[in-house]
Amino acid sequence: MNRSIAIGVGVVAIFAAIVVYLSAFTVSMTQQAIVLQFGDPRAVITQPGLHWKLPVVQNVVYIDKRILNLIHGVEPEEIIAKDRKRLVVDAFARYRIVDSLRFYQSVGDPRNVDARLRPIFVSSLRNVLGDHTLEELVRDNREGLMEHIQVAFSNAAQQFGIEVIDVRIRRADLPVQNSQAIYQRMQTEREREAAEIRAQGNEEAQRIRSRADREVTVILAGAERDAQIMRGEGDARRNEIFAEAYSQDAEFFAFYRSMDAYRQSLKGENTTMIVTPDSEFFRYFGGDAARRR
Repeated sequence: MNRSIAIGVGVVAIFAAIVVYLSAFTVSMTQQAIVLQFGDPRAVITQPGLHWKLPVVQNVVYIDKRILNLIHGVEPEEIIAKDRKRLVVDAFARYRIVDSLRFYQSVGDPRNVDARLRPIFVSSLRNVLGDHTLEELVRDNREGLMEHIQVAFSNAAQQFGIEVIDVRIRRADLPVQNSQAIYQRMQTEREREAAEIRAQGNEEAQRIRSRADREVTVILAGAERDAQIMRGEGDARRNEIFAEAYSQDAEFFAFYRSMDAYRQSLKGENTTMIVTPDSEFFRYFGGDAARRR
């Protein structure tokens, strides 16, 4: 009898433990929970700690209440700006679930939230950036445009019980084809500028070279003129000296001129002269010359 009672108590204890295990659940600081009964929400729990539910007939869905990033699976989008420029925009958003019941009723499985939010986020990007120019996005009003996108995205996400905390544009570039075209155009412009600068340099070099050649010609002409003048003056002075010497001793001067003529005529080892012995050229080599001397 006592053994049967012990077995019964043990069975009851085990059953009670199973019931407690199936009824109790905990909610952490980073979570909020929705208690469902056959898929119908029965309670929303936002306070952390130990909580209870009906076993078997009720289950719990946990929803993160931290700030989450809408980034996974969001590829850079090609958007046409107001000035018809095509842009590739890489952006992300941060959000938080503030109404878990509405979130569950509109989204269902929390794993589907990114798939539901991505089209809304991209639509907000297109709507806002499509009303502004490339200069406003890149230079003039980037912060203001991100605030406008955040407001538009937040208004659209309210239906899911979501609050958008922040929207950031990480990068906004032209498409690769446009970038290549711009690069080639810039390269062409730089090559044209380089050719113009090179042509101007060549023109200036030619001008300097022409000026230098002209100055060299003038200097050489002046030097040649001065040389001719000095040469003429030297010849004149030489003639004066010869004239003075001739006037002082005409016979000696004639003798000197003949000796100089001999020296100039008989240069070299193979010099040959054919003249008659009584030639005037050799008059200082004969006896008559000695007697005249």
